[in-house]
Amino acid sequence: MPRILTGITTSGTPHLGNYVGAIRPAVAASHAPGVESFYFLADYHALIKVSDPARVQRSTLEIAAAWLACGLDPDKVWFYRQSDIPEIPELTWLLTCVAAKGLLNRAHAYKAAVDRNVAEGDDPDAGITAGLFMYPVLMAADILLFNADKVPVGRDQVQHIEMARDIGARFNHLYGDHFRLPQAAVEEHVATLPGLDGRKMSKSYDNTIPLFCNRAELKKLIAGIVTDSRMPGEAKDADASNVFELYRAFASSEETAAMRKAFAEGIGWGDAKRQLFERIDAEIAPLRERYEALIAHPQRIEEQLRHGAEKARLIAKPLLAKLRDAMGLRDLGATSATSTREKPKSALPQFKQYRESDGKFYFKFLDGEGRVLLQSVGFASPKEAGAIIANIKVGSSDLGALVGAVVRAPGVDDASIATALRLLQPAD
Repeated sequence: MPRILTGITTSGTPHLGNYVGAIRPAVAASHAPGVESFYFLADYHALIKVSDPARVQRSTLEIAAAWLACGLDPDKVWFYRQSDIPEIPELTWLLTCVAAKGLLNRAHAYKAAVDRNVAEGDDPDAGITAGLFMYPVLMAADILLFNADKVPVGRDQVQHIEMARDIGARFNHLYGDHFRLPQAAVEEHVATLPGLDGRKMSKSYDNTIPLFCNRAELKKLIAGIVTDSRMPGEAKDADASNVFELYRAFASSEETAAMRKAFAEGIGWGDAKRQLFERIDAEIAPLRERYEALIAHPQRIEEQLRHGAEKARLIAKPLLAKLRDAMGLRDLGATSATSTREKPKSALPQFKQYRESDGKFYFKFLDGEGRVLLQSVGFASPKEAGAIIANIKVGSSDLGALVGAVVRAPGVDDASIATALRLLQPAD
């Protein structure tokens, strides 16, 4: 049965954008038959960017209560707090010992932080913690510990799933097949709500509408949404309106069509915002009532999370015991399993194509041990990169014609490259 895993960082108060973009679709997906769904509160991840202990604790409570209020059923899914699973940090260390530093150097969040420092004339690593640098390994541990098949993410998080695959594959190569290699489930369809100022609703912009604010505050915040200066009676462009975009996220197709018609007929902004408030409140009010009941009894939520952790550890503990044994962390009196199990087969060499933050397309050629043999320069399109790969694959041991397109890694000679290429040729 396929497993789907979703992490929620506990670094703030849930807002309408979180609800529409993540909570509502994920809760709906959790009711689908034939899948095992894992949802966890990523409080270790929160420590990378939040240093206020009270905020981490409060956010954990609010987010847990929000998911439960919105219909997540802990009896039908795995719902747990990351820090309640001691196998996660232990696996993080085991994976750290096989993860390539060069791989972590290319993580977008780390590179962006370094680029900001350089642009401001600071030391490249000024203010950058090891936690930020190691974030992809912790994320890999979250995913691999439960052998998740799919991880729903936005496009900006795809790299982290690819890194989890790389780290898991490297571990499997060294110690035997223990991990499924996850796939990123890119959520292209997920709605992105505009905030009060028209930009994406985000805590970073301080333009959010809290998911469970009271009716009076909700009405006040909606009244403050930025609009243009068109008067009642003047036709308004629904597709350029923040008010309409918010309304559409909560309305049925019939209600949306009626509101679009009202915009074309010149509905006043006050009336449009009143209808928006009523539509949002109609959906959120029953959830708000459940949320307030839940958050009034934090110990009950605590008990549910601890029960969820016990349930999750029934999967995590046996797997980690196998991993420890595979790596030699064993009882000294026990018979070594190394002599009785097959040595893992060597992986084949491979070409890996990827796109960097500069918008260009690159590839690298790795041998079966994961060592880089060739590294390309950047290309304007994947087709150009693919053409060079095709030229290399046809067996040209003389790479002179490709000077300027690829660079040998230090210490790599033509013989090493030719040997690796022969392994890719089909058997006669």
